[in-house]
Amino acid sequence: MKTKALILIGIFAITIVSCSDELDLKPLDSITTDSFYNTKGDFDGAIFAAYSSIQDFWGTSTETLSERGEYWKLSMVITDDVMADPVTAAGDQISIDIDNLQIRAADVPYAAVYTQIYEGIYRANLVLENLDGENELSAEDKTVLGAEAKFLRAWFHFQAMKMFGTPPLALEIRTDIANLALPNATQEELYASILGDFGDAASGLPESWDSGNTGRATSWAARSFIGKVNVFKEDWGPAITALADVVDNGPYSLVSTYEEVFSFANENNSESIFEVQYGGPQSDDNLWVFDDTHSENFKASQGTGRGWYWDAGNGAPAGKLGWWAPTQDLVDSFEDGDERRNTILYQEGDTYYTYGNGQTVVDYETDWSSTNYTLKKYRGETNTVPGNHAPNGQADFNNERWLRFAELKLLYAEALIRGGGDLDIAEEQINDIRNRAGLDDLEDGEDLLSAMIQEKRIELAFEPHRWFDIVRWDLGPTIFGSAWNDNYRVFPFPQSEVDRSQGLLTQNPGY
Repeated sequence: MKTKALILIGIFAITIVSCSDELDLKPLDSITTDSFYNTKGDFDGAIFAAYSSIQDFWGTSTETLSERGEYWKLSMVITDDVMADPVTAAGDQISIDIDNLQIRAADVPYAAVYTQIYEGIYRANLVLENLDGENELSAEDKTVLGAEAKFLRAWFHFQAMKMFGTPPLALEIRTDIANLALPNATQEELYASILGDFGDAASGLPESWDSGNTGRATSWAARSFIGKVNVFKEDWGPAITALADVVDNGPYSLVSTYEEVFSFANENNSESIFEVQYGGPQSDDNLWVFDDTHSENFKASQGTGRGWYWDAGNGAPAGKLGWWAPTQDLVDSFEDGDERRNTILYQEGDTYYTYGNGQTVVDYETDWSSTNYTLKKYRGETNTVPGNHAPNGQADFNNERWLRFAELKLLYAEALIRGGGDLDIAEEQINDIRNRAGLDDLEDGEDLLSAMIQEKRIELAFEPHRWFDIVRWDLGPTIFGSAWNDNYRVFPFPQSEVDRSQGLLTQNPGY
């Protein structure tokens, strides 16, 4: 069961008040910070609002910045795994430009994701700053909520650092309208704060939640991120310690088949460490208003436009866009017998499933895609069902598996290989992933680092990690050749934010 409160949208989650025996309704515009942060329910609503900002990474809106699934562009379309289809994506020039490594500070994706990140940080800070005020919370409530808010603040800062390199560190609420801008933080400051917050989260969060709160961060999730952050930092000793603890003592295990990992009927499974929760289906769901960047969000339920953007276009049934497609390079990287291929993509000879006014089942036609392939992961037969879709067929509600045990095992292998650890244990982690995919163990003497890099590309295909691995492994020149520029190691700060800061926030070089 999903976290029921995560179905609520954004800032409206913090306007919900509990009812007493006497009806006592106040106009929404009379609710203030002083009157709101009182009960456990108030604080739960506030923390759920911070989670909601993660959902908005993939949001769609005709207002504000006119977002159209921007985080997919920045984490996937830009990589060697995805091509912006020149036929079907012709109406979204930014997708085509990003696919060609044309990166501009004034473009929508950078501003959209930057906005969601700092909105999430702001909401987490609101919880932290109100915990010690006059309220009905017990000491235990304050410990858990404080730890959860720090987990989210660390998570958002980590995403900002991966994308922008030296983004601002926001650890307090600023109320002086003339003094809202923040300067760039150093990598050292960011790592210290992120790891400190995740450490506090690991100490204060429960190891698990009851079924009514499934999807909320746990102490094991915090420990997992401590390991991942240290891998990015290349601090191998702490990375190995944290990741070994999760692998050896944590509650996670690989799901028996790769396809089951992404089934709508198997959300929050044994492999899930941190999963972005979606709601629905609701009768008023509309792809264009279900995120909290839109003025109609009060009536809408949070979902994703995955099927709308990724299902086949160019005359395929159900009228989806098909903007982005798997590349031939990705297809060629699969080993013979890899069972993941049938879960990850549609190809010639497959039966194709999509959803419009119900499930549509037809033979797949290669001319629906300029690469002859279409994304199947998160979709397919088991996921194109009514429960996973809004009645109009646009929005779907399958959770985003953000951090999985499979990724953590590969991070553990990387830390052991690059940090001088036990190579037998590293090889065991890689083989566990290969064996689930129907592949044999690595051959004796095979280069483990190359094997890990290859395995991670396939295992995590069409999950939001490939670009950041390309950058930190210095694979840009190898993959993109003369099109690569070292400036691309970080994205540009939104030019609007640089201008608004009046020079306090310094733009990244080359933009």
